[in-house]
Amino acid sequence: MARPLRILVTAFGPFPGMPVNPAQRAAMDLLRVRRPALSGVEIALEILPTRWDELPRLDALMTRRPFDAVLLLGVAARRRRVCLETRAVNAARTVPDAAGRHPPGRRLMTNEAEAFSTTAPALPWVATLRRAGIAACASRDAGRYLCNAAYFHALAAAHGWPRGAGAVPPILFVHLPGRSGVPRGASRAGLARALCGQLVALAAEARRRNANGPGSGPEGKGCGARAFSSEVDTASREENASMQESGAIAVSQGERKTL
Repeated sequence: MARPLRILVTAFGPFPGMPVNPAQRAAMDLLRVRRPALSGVEIALEILPTRWDELPRLDALMTRRPFDAVLLLGVAARRRRVCLETRAVNAARTVPDAAGRHPPGRRLMTNEAEAFSTTAPALPWVATLRRAGIAACASRDAGRYLCNAAYFHALAAAHGWPRGAGAVPPILFVHLPGRSGVPRGASRAGLARALCGQLVALAAEARRRNANGPGSGPEGKGCGARAFSSEVDTASREENASMQESGAIAVSQGERKTL
């Protein structure tokens, strides 16, 4: 009997002035939406501490229990749209984390590539979000703080899996905009339904890859570590020209919930 599909959803915890991080709230909201397409799918929610020294925790999670797909959520306070990140870079800004500590170096991982592109078909999913009434765009800049770091670590773990270990899982980071995490013109419930739609899409993509066998990636191809997208929505350039990732985030103890 085949094992059930496994999807990991991550978000960051609360930060000063806001008892619940909008990304954490959105993650919990989307898991309350019931979709028949997700019936039988194991979904694990991990609330990550916003600390540089906690990144190995994500590494261990990815290694200990390989997932068929991963959706990471974060907040970028200066953005106006939901941004689907198409790459993560091997770099960190010297910005303190919630514990007041700085990253150990300017590179996140010394023996890894300069950048990894997403292993999920992000661009078509931007159009899906727009059809759902969510202002969305693709972005090539996930920042240099812990959102980018978590994304890079997740992609590095997937690229590091041995050949023959299974299909490359679709992994996607989604930045939610503003202090509320809900783009203008959308409701919290509407955002939850749209993000749940992303889970459905991730599950469908994971099933397709698993059926195609080990090494399968987008369109049945392997995923190159430096294959950056050149078709990113031009709207994201406007976002990235003026935005910075939100400031250091304080976090409560990590929390995991499996549904």
